Amino acid sequence: MKKLVSALVMIALVACLFTVTAMAEETPVKVGFIFLHDENSTYDLNFLNAAKEACEAKGVEYVLVTNIDEGQQCYDTAAELVEDEGCNIVFADSFGHESFMIQAAKDYPEVQFCHATGTRAHTEGLDNYHNAFASIYEGRFLAGVAAGLKLNEMIENGEFSAEEAKIGYVAAYPYAEVKSGYTSFFLGARYICPSATMEVTFTNSWYDEALEKEGATRLIGNNCKLISQHADSMGAPTACETAGVPDVSYNGSTVAACPNTFIVSSRINWAPYMEHMIECVQKGEPIEADWTGTIETGSVELSEINEAVAAAGTAEKIEEVKALLADGTLKVYDTATFTVGGETLESYLADVDDMGDFVPETEVISDGYFHESEYRSAPYFDLDIDGIVNIDA
Repeated sequence: MKKLVSALVMIALVACLFTVTAMAEETPVKVGFIFLHDENSTYDLNFLNAAKEACEAKGVEYVLVTNIDEGQQCYDTAAELVEDEGCNIVFADSFGHESFMIQAAKDYPEVQFCHATGTRAHTEGLDNYHNAFASIYEGRFLAGVAAGLKLNEMIENGEFSAEEAKIGYVAAYPYAEVKSGYTSFFLGARYICPSATMEVTFTNSWYDEALEKEGATRLIGNNCKLISQHADSMGAPTACETAGVPDVSYNGSTVAACPNTFIVSSRINWAPYMEHMIECVQKGEPIEADWTGTIETGSVELSEINEAVAAAGTAEKIEEVKALLADGTLKVYDTATFTVGGETLESYLADVDDMGDFVPETEVISDGYFHESEYRSAPYFDLDIDGIVNIDA
C-alpha cells in the first residue's frame, strides 16, 4: 500500500511539474492597438473599451494609440509599436488601415497583425496577418425588431398610418459593411412591421457629427418616424432627441444624452476576439486568417433597452427572435423575405476574394438564404433591396 501511495504522489508531482512548466513556457505578450479616432467616436470607444478589458483579463501589457489615419501613419505607428514598444501583436480597427497593416506584416514576420473589418487575409497568404469581424447583421436585425415594435405601437396609438411607417437611416459609406448593416436592420423592422419602408442618406465619412446631424434632420423632415445609423458620432441621436423622434443607435447606449428617444443599440463586443488572439500567441497556436464572432461567442450584443421609450414587450420579443436565430430557424437574409428589382434571388455572386478588381466570384445564395460572413469574416452583402431608397442617388 505504501508503494502505491508513493507512486500516486510521484505521479501527482510529475503532473504538477508538467503544468507549471507548460505555464512557464507561455509566450509573453504585449499588444499594440491602432485606432482611427479616439473616445469621442462611438466606434473607436467600443474598441478601446474592449482592448482594455481583454488585456486586463489576460494580464498582458498593452499600448493604445488613437487618431491614426488610414494612410502611411498607420504603417509608421505599427512599426513603432514593434520596434520601440516591443509589441508582438498589433491590432488596427479601421477598414482603411488594411494595406498598411499588410505591409507591416510582411516587414515584421515574427509579429502577429490582426485587423478588424478587413477583407484580404484569406487571399494574402501571410501566416501573421489576420482579419476579424462578427455576425453583427444578427444584432442589427434584433435592433430592427425593437424598431418594428415601436412603429407598430405608434401606428396603434394613431400617430400615423401603417403606410406611413418610414424609417430613416444615416449611413457612412455605400460599402458592403454598411449596406449589410442597414439591410439587416430594415429586415428586422419589417419582420415585425411588414409595411415599413426606409430612406438612407450617406455622409461619406465614418465620423462627422455635423453631417450626421444634418442627415438625421433631413430624414426627419422627410417624415421618417424613427431613425437609426451606421455612423460614429452623437450627431444623429442628438437630432432625434431635439425633434422627439425615436432612435436606434449603434456601438453603445445613448440613453444618458437622449433619454426621451433612445430605444436600444447593437454592437460588436471585440473583447472575445482580442482575448482569443492573445491566447493563440501565448500558446504558440495559429490565429485564423478569418474569425467571425457570433451571438454565441459573446461578440454580438444589444445594449440595455430603454423601457421608457421602447414598445411594451420589446425585451421578450427580442429574446424570442434571438433564439430563432441561434437555432437556425430564422435566417436574417432569407431570400423569401426580400426582392431586388421585384425579383426573388436564387443566385448571387459576391466579390468575396476582393482582389481589387471588383469582380464577383463566389456564389453566396444557397438553401434559401444569403450566406453573409461565412466565406470571409467581413460583410459582402452589397445588394440594394426593394423597400429601401437612397435619397442621395
